[in-house]
Amino acid sequence: MNVLFAASEAVPFVKSGGLADVIGSLPRALQASGVDVRIVLPKYEEIPANIRDQMVTVKEFSVYVGWRQQYCGLQELVHDGIHYYFIDNEYYFKRQGIYGYGDDAERFVFFSRAVCEAIQHMEFQPDVIHCHDWQTGLVPFILKAHYHHIESYRSFKTVFTIHNLKYQGRFSRELLQDLLGVGDSYFHKEGLEFYGDGSCMKGALVYSDLITTVSETYAEEIKTPYYGEGLDGILRARSGDLIGIVNGLDNDFYDPMKDPAIAVNYRNSLSKKRLNKTAFQEEFGLPVRPEIPVIGLVSRLVEQKGLDLIEHILHELLQEDIQFLLLGTGEWKYEQLFKDAAGRYPNKVSAHIRFQESLAHKIYAASDLFLMPSQFEPCGLGQLIAFRYRTVPVVRETGGLKDTVIPYNEFTGEGTGFSFANYNAHELLFTLKQALAVYAEPEKWGKLVGTITKTDFGWGQAAKPYKQLYSRLVQQ
Repeated sequence: MNVLFAASEAVPFVKSGGLADVIGSLPRALQASGVDVRIVLPKYEEIPANIRDQMVTVKEFSVYVGWRQQYCGLQELVHDGIHYYFIDNEYYFKRQGIYGYGDDAERFVFFSRAVCEAIQHMEFQPDVIHCHDWQTGLVPFILKAHYHHIESYRSFKTVFTIHNLKYQGRFSRELLQDLLGVGDSYFHKEGLEFYGDGSCMKGALVYSDLITTVSETYAEEIKTPYYGEGLDGILRARSGDLIGIVNGLDNDFYDPMKDPAIAVNYRNSLSKKRLNKTAFQEEFGLPVRPEIPVIGLVSRLVEQKGLDLIEHILHELLQEDIQFLLLGTGEWKYEQLFKDAAGRYPNKVSAHIRFQESLAHKIYAASDLFLMPSQFEPCGLGQLIAFRYRTVPVVRETGGLKDTVIPYNEFTGEGTGFSFANYNAHELLFTLKQALAVYAEPEKWGKLVGTITKTDFGWGQAAKPYKQLYSRLVQQ
């Protein structure tokens, strides 16, 4: 089977969030299972120069953006055994950062159209085109609207993955009609129209052959008005074509046995893990106490991540005999919350208002508990990374958090973490206190961590249902 991934970011080239991790890891796992996977990305200025210099131009051609023709270069590169294509246009992509520009609609309509056009110039005929998030959401639509006359294109099957329904690529109807070069016939309730505007995400939901999202629970949640972001109706209508598949994790990158960022490498030894706690305490000026429970939080500091719950109970939580480690940036009020807490409780709080990958690894290794009280969480990687570092997650039962963390049962000792159901600050506090009580009993804690050691959320497991899905599509 031949599968072409179309996405707007991928590790190791360019990253703004978890999407890049998925596109960097899933194709590798699929390739190992016998699927020929190739990836097409924009050629951003952000891609390191030494990688850009290795790209080879395959073809130069023009791409329609509305009535205008724009230059497009198709370049390719084999990196770590995976074949990548890059769409080159300096006007759209030679700039700092990858999103957040006033012409993002035009940039990603161009990219989507260029992906469709470029397939003719690849020495690769995909059976399935797998698109990710709104930036490539219009590819299935463009194939049907502009390329249906090409016989070889008619066999293509399309899959669209929702990584986060909140970000939809919603733009004015007039703008999208102009950029796509289509009339009113496509802008209606059953088409691209969305509350008077146009939506790239909706285009994908209407025109893709199959839709996936990144956990089974999230696939159910987004069919309800609370989580559906205005698209729950169409998701219910297409529920037979909507499949939830939990994301995997790059087990080689997140491996405490080999991780160069942490002080002491370990696998399942809690005594060696504890040495990372004392090393962190020494490095960042906290009292060196190997026995104290440490709670870690590595997150974007935004309300979606449950920061308003933490705000309500932080002072009360810090009355406990704990230490709290934070890494992240986001909304100003939450950055200030943790800065203030570090100032008021210098022996308990170590707050780092930035993002640094190596420091994140140190926090995973140093922490006993990892906090994720999200309002919603399509999949979540933090809890999966915590498992790898033998750190016990405390999560709200939503999306992928519910699918991956088994609640601790105090009577049987079963479970892989602690969870709470209602979006309520004191329910979070109660759950944290329950976790601290179990931590205070080393035998129970050791058994809990022992259960975590048996989990495996590597991409080798996660890739299997994708392969099955592709096979099902191609055989239709």
